[in-house]
Amino acid sequence: MRVLGIDPGLTRCGWGVVEGRPGARPTAIGVGVIRTMAELDLELRLLELHTAVTALLREHRPDVVAIERVFTQNNKGTAMGTAQAAGVAALAAAQADRPVAWHTPSEVKAAISGNGRADKEQVTLMVTRVLGLAEAPKPADAADALALAVCHVWRGPAQERLRKAAIVSGIGAPVRQTTLPRWTGVAAR
Repeated sequence: MRVLGIDPGLTRCGWGVVEGRPGARPTAIGVGVIRTMAELDLELRLLELHTAVTALLREHRPDVVAIERVFTQNNKGTAMGTAQAAGVAALAAAQADRPVAWHTPSEVKAAISGNGRADKEQVTLMVTRVLGLAEAPKPADAADALALAVCHVWRGPAQERLRKAAIVSGIGAPVRQTTLPRWTGVAAR
């Protein structure tokens, strides 16, 4: 399974591509950070982010996109930008017909380090070790994106089986799989 992990952010949006399967050591395929300039209008920053994520989807062809689920933070401005960046990444995935998996920060930290309260340094250290990287990915946003991808490789298939089992046993509402028409842009008047 190939996973594109996205650590959403408006100024720095980390991305990491990992390939692997549960129970095996995953392999890092690519990692980086998408940056937008704070001086740009919000809609232009979101457009830059969308364009970059779309290019990553075309280049790496992931099976799934794992995005960090945004929780409220002390700084509401940062939380708003993070949520907007996450939404744009999810939109790009939907347009590429790729499923999106949402993982909480504590879930990712627990998967990669065994500690749901691990700090950024611990996450970076474990990402480096788990993926057998020669050096730690920098900045931390890039390491966090790789951690998201590893988390999904290891936990995603089991979570999907549990979700399906719950639906079969009558727990929870079934999720309808529908194919939506492809968006072709805004029609000119």
